[in-house]
Amino acid sequence: MQTIINEQKLNELIGKAIVDFGAAMHAPLVLIGDKLGLYRAMGDGTPVTSKELAAKTGTNERYVREWLNAQSASGYVEYDPETSTYRMTPEQAMMLANPDSPAFFIGAFETALAAAKIHPTLETAFRSGEGIGWHQHDHALFHGVEKFFRTSYVANLTTQWIPALDGVAEKLERGIDVADIACGHGASTVLMAQAYPNSRFVGFDYHEASIAAARDRAKAAGVENRVRFEVAPAKTFPGVYDFVATFDALHDMGDPQGAAAHVFQSLRKDGTWMIVEPFAGDRVEDNLHPIGRAYYAGSTMICTPCAMAQEGIALGAQAGEARLRQMVTGGGFTRFRKAAASPFNLVLEARP
Repeated sequence: MQTIINEQKLNELIGKAIVDFGAAMHAPLVLIGDKLGLYRAMGDGTPVTSKELAAKTGTNERYVREWLNAQSASGYVEYDPETSTYRMTPEQAMMLANPDSPAFFIGAFETALAAAKIHPTLETAFRSGEGIGWHQHDHALFHGVEKFFRTSYVANLTTQWIPALDGVAEKLERGIDVADIACGHGASTVLMAQAYPNSRFVGFDYHEASIAAARDRAKAAGVENRVRFEVAPAKTFPGVYDFVATFDALHDMGDPQGAAAHVFQSLRKDGTWMIVEPFAGDRVEDNLHPIGRAYYAGSTMICTPCAMAQEGIALGAQAGEARLRQMVTGGGFTRFRKAAASPFNLVLEARP
C-alpha cells in the first residue's frame, strides 16, 4: 500500500524542526552572552556596533559580530541596517541582562544544556529502568535550576503566592518557624527571609553541595543569622514548624506521599504546607503546548529519573493538581486547595 504524503503537513513539521534546530544551536550562545557580559553591556538600550561591544567587553570583534547576528535572527537583539548597530529593547534586557528581573531566562538555557550532558546515562536508563539521582548530574544543572526557578520566586513568592495562603503572611510578619524542604541552593529560603525578618528559617536538602551553596547565598544576602541550612532528606528532616514550603520538588521525590506524611507530622496543629509545583493540567492533552513541552522534556531528563533513583513513584513534572492532591491527602492532610497559579506554577495549600 502506497503512503500518501501531505506536503503541507510535512513542510509545517520541517518548519518546527528548523525552529528547534536553531534553538538548540542558539542555546550555547545565550550562555556565552551571559558569561561574557555581552547582554549586560547592551542592557541600557544604547545602540552599539560589534566593534564597540567587543571593546566594552574585552572580546574579539569577529566573534562578537557573528554572535550579534545570531541574536538578531533569534529576536533577542534588534539590528538597524542603516547604522549597522545593535541594541536591546527593555523587554529583551529584562529577559537576558538583568538577573533580578522577574523575566530573567538565562537559567532555563543553562538548565537545558546541563541536563543534556546526561544523555548517554539516560539512554542506558531507558533500557534498564534504573534511576539517575540529582547528584549524578553536571554541577551546571544545579546553578541553572537555581536561576530558572528564582525568576518565578522573585516575581511571585512574597507578593502573590504567600499572600494567597490563609493567614500565613501575617504569621510570617509576626515571626514563626519555617522549613523549606528540598531547598537546593536556597533561593526561595533567602527570599522569604529577606521579606519576613521576624521569622526563622531552615532549609533542608539531601544534596550536600547544594547545602554548601545555600549557606553561601544566605551569607551574601546578609540573612545568615536567621537562616540555616542542613543536609536532610524530605522524609526525615528534624524539627517542628508553623509553615513548611516545598518548591518545584515534590514530584522529584521517590515517595511523595511519605514526604507528605512527614511534613504532616512536622507541622504544628495550625500550620500550613505550601507546595509549589510546575503548572499542569490533570490530563496529558491539557499539557500539549509549549510550556508543557518544556516541562515534559525536562521531566524526562531530570525529574522522572531522579524519582526512579529513589523508591520509584515517579510523578513527573506534569503531575497535575489531582495526583498531587492524592499524595498530600494520603499523607494525612485533610484540607487541600489551589491557592494561586501562574503560567509556570501551581501553588497548593495543605493544612492538617
